[in-house]
Amino acid sequence: MKKAAITRLNILQKAFELIYEKGYLTTSIDEILATTAVTKGAFYYHFKNKDEMGIAIINELLKPSFKATFLTPLQSGGDTIQTIYDMMREILMDNEILKVEYGCPASNLTQEMAPWNAEFTKALNDLSLEWKDAIIGCIENGKKEGNIRPEVKAEQVAIFIMSGYWGIRNIGKLSNSKSVYLVYLQQLKDYLETLR
Repeated sequence: MKKAAITRLNILQKAFELIYEKGYLTTSIDEILATTAVTKGAFYYHFKNKDEMGIAIINELLKPSFKATFLTPLQSGGDTIQTIYDMMREILMDNEILKVEYGCPASNLTQEMAPWNAEFTKALNDLSLEWKDAIIGCIENGKKEGNIRPEVKAEQVAIFIMSGYWGIRNIGKLSNSKSVYLVYLQQLKDYLETLR
């Protein structure tokens, strides 16, 4: 990797950490520069402004991580109910990047930036649609394999699962405890079993 690419990646990673902990709007370029030890000139060489950097965080950091964590597990095959449950349990209980006290980075950015910035809305909506489609695909595959009832409406289930995830992330953030995740996971498992 060339020096310029390393610098850019360093800026994105450090900015993501700050934004995840503090929020996008309250994180300044000066704070990002202080943690990266790059000059303002170097920052503006890579990004014309903070919002361009924010979109790069979504596209260059969140999307690849999101794919590995939220999408790939749904394509692994096997029992559909167990696959969805295992993915959600891993995301909530075992993932070392997603911290209970900070919530979901994509959800945080959606709440902070989507009302004000069309580029953020599009980038974040793309993530959301990818996850919805992956859940739908997993459910449709389960129908073909006979472990999901044929009349189950995959899109409705996907939206319900996603809504539950975003909601429990916010409740976890408020309580700063994973114990609420365990309650959610038990109810999710009970709900998923009704799809058989």
